[in-house]
Amino acid sequence: MVRFSIFGIPVQVQPFFWITLVIIGGALQATSAAAIFQIGLFVIAGFISILVHELGHALTARRFGAYSEITLQAFGGYAAYSGVRLTRPQSFLVTAAGPAVQILLGIMVYLALRSLPELSHDARYFLGTLVWISIAWAVLNLLPILPLDGGQMLNAALGPERLKVTLWITIIVAVLVGLLLLLTTHSILFPLFLGMFGWQAYQVLRQNR
Repeated sequence: MVRFSIFGIPVQVQPFFWITLVIIGGALQATSAAAIFQIGLFVIAGFISILVHELGHALTARRFGAYSEITLQAFGGYAAYSGVRLTRPQSFLVTAAGPAVQILLGIMVYLALRSLPELSHDARYFLGTLVWISIAWAVLNLLPILPLDGGQMLNAALGPERLKVTLWITIIVAVLVGLLLLLTTHSILFPLFLGMFGWQAYQVLRQNR
């Protein structure tokens, strides 16, 4: 396990974080040294983008007086905070900060990519991948589905007394987006995750009855 600190925020990176990035990067189809090198670039881009996302959460929580730490794990990561009880507006801002800074990173790298024409193929692949991961990851996280950031923001906006509304929105959006991704991308990975989130919301809904 890799451990380090950035901006005073402790970070730990679990082994499965690297493994899942390698798989998503195309390890199962890599048949040449060039393809393996590009997987390495994909992993670095994914690490930077996801770390920036979690730093958005952690640094904003610290701004409100919380102690923050980051864990990068399989298929993503999370920023944990303790020491203070955040208000609903503060919780909303802490959650929104992650995808916001990640989208900002994607836009900045995209603008840099357009203004730097004399780049090698590998450099363009790396920067393009960093843009794609940053935008796609942020957009996916903004879906109003618990436990994604969008679901957490919706929950903070509606409040605990409207949890059932948040859960029903989670179930409906998870099913619709999952089916859309399955039909358009023919990939089972993200639809499987969305289906799991929808099922978890359904179980919580049944318990709250």
